[in-house]
Amino acid sequence: MASLYDRFILPRLLKCACSAPPIMKQRAKVVPQAEGRVLELGIGMGLNLSFYDAEKVTSVTGVDPAAELRAIALAAPRDPRLALTVEDGTAEALPFEDGGFDCVVCTFTLCSVHTPALALAEARRVLKPGGRFLFCEHGLAPDPGVAKWQRRIEPGWKAIAGGCHLTRPVTTSIEAAGFKVAWRDSMYIPNSPRIAGWVEWGEAVT
Repeated sequence: MASLYDRFILPRLLKCACSAPPIMKQRAKVVPQAEGRVLELGIGMGLNLSFYDAEKVTSVTGVDPAAELRAIALAAPRDPRLALTVEDGTAEALPFEDGGFDCVVCTFTLCSVHTPALALAEARRVLKPGGRFLFCEHGLAPDPGVAKWQRRIEPGWKAIAGGCHLTRPVTTSIEAAGFKVAWRDSMYIPNSPRIAGWVEWGEAVT
């Protein structure tokens, strides 16, 4: 059973952090590129839903293990033409058939899943041949000084931020899962602490 902190306090903290203008700008760089039948990993509060192009997207299926967040996602702003389903589940054990999706969207999710390699393997499994994996994630910074502080702070950070990790590599993990990265960009998010501000985004294909 989720603690009172997880049920009532954490969602408010996550909403404040994950809907900040610089983060929303990052979402806007990848989500509108989704097409066809889309699966969103860790849909959370549905912060990506307003960015989907209903002219290109057949449907969006979101998965998240938190009932409180799923309820928020279902009420999140979106194009009324966008067909949405939100299901209980984890990224590491997706309740979907092989090759059923044209695109998987993953934004600020790999930092908090229990096993990123398994989540990425599942994403690859449910994508059709040639399917697209659109990602925007924060993780291990390339600068040694920043990375050192990330490792120091991470234990306490995880405890208050819903299991969020600071030191997980992004693009290299996606490549290790068997994806081919078509393009990728990176930067420190402006006006954010560098320990939590390194982001990598792009597109990978099966």
